[in-house]
Amino acid sequence: MAITPPANRLWWKEPIHGVELGWIVIAFLWGLFMFFFMIAWHFIGDQNLSTETYRVKPAAYEEKVAAWAEQYQKIGADGEPVEVEGTPVVAPPEGGDVYILARLWEFWPVVELKKGVKYRIHISSVDWQHGFSLQPVNMNISVHPGYEHVINLTPTETGEFGIVCNEYCGIGHHTMTGLIRVVE
Repeated sequence: MAITPPANRLWWKEPIHGVELGWIVIAFLWGLFMFFFMIAWHFIGDQNLSTETYRVKPAAYEEKVAAWAEQYQKIGADGEPVEVEGTPVVAPPEGGDVYILARLWEFWPVVELKKGVKYRIHISSVDWQHGFSLQPVNMNISVHPGYEHVINLTPTETGEFGIVCNEYCGIGHHTMTGLIRVVE
């Protein structure tokens, strides 16, 4: 309810002011531009993630990741397996497949990749829906149990990149992190 009613009760029949009409035209043209350019970005953009996804049984995926991690676990100069806070560090062969497992409340294992080498990253969950957010790159994927997502990734910078779960997954959600190291 307005404090004072409009002078003409049929306000929608009033002519549109020129400035208002100009803004309507600008908004409409901008909307059309963005719609068509989004289609162009799909074809010319390098930011699109792979749409390669497979059905997988969570227990079978967990076994595959464990076998892969055992095969390629990094061994230190002292002959002992390298670990970060009890999680094995795995260094896959250059250009190979990389497997990451999401489960309450961790991304397992820690992965060490080489800069400038293309890898196929496989990600799946064994329990709940999780979010895979690679920081500070800001790559985001919803990870579902029963689906193995495959991403083609070529690291362009060295350093440590954190993995954060960005889908609420329970009481330990805030502790669900992982790590990808990129070395020369």
